[in-house]
Amino acid sequence: MIRSKKTGEPDTSFLPESLREELVKLGGVDVLVGIPSFNNATTIGHVVRAVHAGFARYFPRARTLVLNADGGSTDGTPEVVKAAEVGERRLILARHPLRPVHRLTTPYHGIPGKGSALRTVFGAAVLLGAKACAVVDADLRSITPEWVDWLLSPVLREGFDFVAPLYRRHKFDGTITNSLVYPVTRALYGKRIRQPIGGDFGFSQALARFWLTQDVWDSHVARFGIDIWMTTTALAQGFKVCQSFLGAKIHDVKDPGLDLTAMLVHVAGALFDLMETYETRWRGLRDSESTPTFGFPYAVAVEPVHVNVERMLRIFTSGLRDLRDVWAQVLHPDTLRELTLLKAEDPQSFRFPASLWARVTYDMAVAYHHKVIHREHLLRSLTPLYLGRTASFVLETAQADAEEVEALLEAVCLEFEKQKPYLEQRWGTPPGGIP
Repeated sequence: MIRSKKTGEPDTSFLPESLREELVKLGGVDVLVGIPSFNNATTIGHVVRAVHAGFARYFPRARTLVLNADGGSTDGTPEVVKAAEVGERRLILARHPLRPVHRLTTPYHGIPGKGSALRTVFGAAVLLGAKACAVVDADLRSITPEWVDWLLSPVLREGFDFVAPLYRRHKFDGTITNSLVYPVTRALYGKRIRQPIGGDFGFSQALARFWLTQDVWDSHVARFGIDIWMTTTALAQGFKVCQSFLGAKIHDVKDPGLDLTAMLVHVAGALFDLMETYETRWRGLRDSESTPTFGFPYAVAVEPVHVNVERMLRIFTSGLRDLRDVWAQVLHPDTLRELTLLKAEDPQSFRFPASLWARVTYDMAVAYHHKVIHREHLLRSLTPLYLGRTASFVLETAQADAEEVEALLEAVCLEFEKQKPYLEQRWGTPPGGIP
């Protein structure tokens, strides 16, 4: 279970002394954008220039800071950050900045992973008293100056504490989000945050201070599950949450049929841990509601994602053969019985129903909660099931357009909400004592 410290004054002593000295020299900032990075020399220059242009266009009178928290890049990423300039973009801006844009690059300290980088950003935000902050990925190729406005303005001008991103993505990109994280988070906490692990987000000073008081920074959450942890804590702790439409997210994508076991294990593990931490918040909560959304959703072109359905189905079939004894310990007998009836011999007719997938997910969460088997073994056994569900989704949506895909995902989410009483019924009873 993820435990919280006693809420109090956030500690920023973990920041390297050299960084603290640089921050103190600044005296304070109004807005801050952090860019965690690791070997992103080919893309981070564009990201930094887009942020500078966003500052110039939308926050010309603000004291601003770009903070690059680098994880030990060996490809010259920090040097690219230091050298990045707006350049010709200055010629198309309506107004030039009235204050200088500060730019810092620093190695982060602590457990390797994104969480350590984000902790550095949060610490700097608190130390500088930043009124509104954002984080953007270093590998973005689609970021525009408008992203800076849509991530910061809801905090600075509307009083929101957390701004989740809302993207247009290819229908086969982000399948862990679509199949697992979005439906579960929505069903549990009652808010429709479409991209709970989007990577780009805005946050308030109050939320940064809260995050820094939490006892997760030396845990596996800081290493791998930080994105879903941030979104969940914002929701469960009652912070004011919204989302902003950012257009297309174009970055380095992967075939969901490739080996995503490590990512799935980390994300699902953090998701299930948080279910234990916030059990009192989600129990009894029914249905979901829309979240305030900023920006104007519009159709955009996205890069295609190529999927190897045959490989996914082979792994799923192997799981049915090799993991049956494991699944018998963690899945309800009816769930396992329905799984064994799925046949993957004919890929075009294979279907893994959303109703079954919801029960599989909830059964896994219950077994994780009761530690029926070693938790890592349990999470790894989820991979063939996830790939089977993903293969079914790909086959179902092969000819579907973006609107049809969203309608299908909406039906999946409603299925998770409908079956939430099933989760609650089983939560208090170990799988060996099925009611």
